[in-house]
Amino acid sequence: MLSKIFIKNYILIDELELDLAPGLNIITGETGAGKSILINAIDIAFGAKAGREVIKTGADKALIEVTILNKKQDLSALFEEYGIDDTGEEIILSREITQTGSRSRVNGCLVNQEFMRRFRELLLDVHSQHQTYAFLQPRYHITLLDSYAKNTCGAMLEQYRDEFARYKGLIEKLEELKNSADKTEEQIDFLKFQVNEIDEAQISSPNEDEELNNVLAVLENVEKLKDLTGSSYWSISGDDGAILDALLQIKTNLAKASSMDNSLEETEGKLIEAIETLKEVSSSLRDYSSSLENDEERINTIQERLFLLDKLKRKYGGTLEKVIIQGEELKKELEGIEFSTQNIEELESEIETLHKKLEQMAEEISKERKNYAQVLSALIVEKLEKLELPKVRFEIHFEKCELNPNGCDRVEFLISTNISEGLKPLAKVASGGEISRVMLAIKTIFAESDNIDTVIFDEIDTGISGKTSQAVADEVKELAKYMQVIMITHQAIIASKSDRHFYVRKTQDGHTSVDISVLSGEAKLKAVAELAGGEVTDESLKFAKTLMG
Repeated sequence: MLSKIFIKNYILIDELELDLAPGLNIITGETGAGKSILINAIDIAFGAKAGREVIKTGADKALIEVTILNKKQDLSALFEEYGIDDTGEEIILSREITQTGSRSRVNGCLVNQEFMRRFRELLLDVHSQHQTYAFLQPRYHITLLDSYAKNTCGAMLEQYRDEFARYKGLIEKLEELKNSADKTEEQIDFLKFQVNEIDEAQISSPNEDEELNNVLAVLENVEKLKDLTGSSYWSISGDDGAILDALLQIKTNLAKASSMDNSLEETEGKLIEAIETLKEVSSSLRDYSSSLENDEERINTIQERLFLLDKLKRKYGGTLEKVIIQGEELKKELEGIEFSTQNIEELESEIETLHKKLEQMAEEISKERKNYAQVLSALIVEKLEKLELPKVRFEIHFEKCELNPNGCDRVEFLISTNISEGLKPLAKVASGGEISRVMLAIKTIFAESDNIDTVIFDEIDTGISGKTSQAVADEVKELAKYMQVIMITHQAIIASKSDRHFYVRKTQDGHTSVDISVLSGEAKLKAVAELAGGEVTDESLKFAKTLMG
């Protein structure tokens, strides 16, 4: 249950701290005073959308902090999954809304929306006017039924949805294969031609064209290279006057000089090294020059090869690397076509088998749903009879449909509130007061089955009066024995049942603000009297005393 709420700089509230009671917490106030502000704040704390417009004018941020006393749910696994400190029964939930976003914390740890969704489902159920509209829509009815039947149908439905997702994936794959198989023979032949053209080129590496251009440059300059390297060789090692002969003479001279002055030995050694290096250079130049030959045939071969590679580059991407990549992609596309042609029948067979399996699973789910539908219908009728609809009939209608993520059922809630009327869709039959009672019955049943600790009703008593108000008050009070109920009401009979009564007032002395106070004793009596008679009079006070016992 929620034990305390602290609000700061939220809409029209400067700062507010309230203690909530176990049992029935009633919120009343004048029209337009902002009675929903407390419920909306709790809703936001538990993860509802909130933009910067909720920040009080002039403030930088809004803060909502809720203290929760958890005595029903085991949250240890959820807290461990998200690395949250488990502090026992007391949990501190906070939501800070700034100009740029918002942050949620549980026991001081930042949490994401997925955590808040799961956390909220275990602890809180808020019923608003928007949810009433959703409940009336047939598309939502199957969700409600599955929620009630989740202990049995939940695992079955989850397994079914996994298989249905696989089924849809196979159908998409089949469509892709059929699209590939539908290519014309001319398109397939062209693909084959492209693949063969690249394969037959036998490209050795992404740099083959650069390597061939280097070789071609040598072959096309053989005479120049032969002349340059040959003349260099003769200058080093040729006839008299060559560089090497001169150096050998210098070596002889240095040998004689170093015998007279040993300080020249190092210089002599360097000269010897230079002579040996020059001999190696001379030998290399001789061999290189001798190896050069005019080879017109090889030049032609390389030029033809480069022409082929250039053509491929122009067609398939501009570089040999891209040509190679394009070749692989074309092969995969061709293989896919050949694969699709061979495997469409196999895939169709797999889809057919899976479809039969899904039909069986959907039928099993449908059978369980129908069992639970009877139980739920009976419970709703029982609740509605207590809520002054003695002749009510309520049924959950099933219609078979094509397989979808929910199975093979189309579900709709049907109701008749008059003995002379047949069953009709909920949205088309129920009046405002009847809808309120149907919603109260459904929410009560679901809250009890879900073991929810706190349920919030935002004006669930719309359109009711007299004996019906008394019946609703009794039902709400009975529900409050098992869980905490927080409720906005305009009914004196319901307000008189409160364990804690909050009164909302709006003040406009210089600036507009909303204040929420706890009423007791005489103040509570006057608030109930005001609800009963529109104003506090001796007669309305007397009636309020009667209601409050």
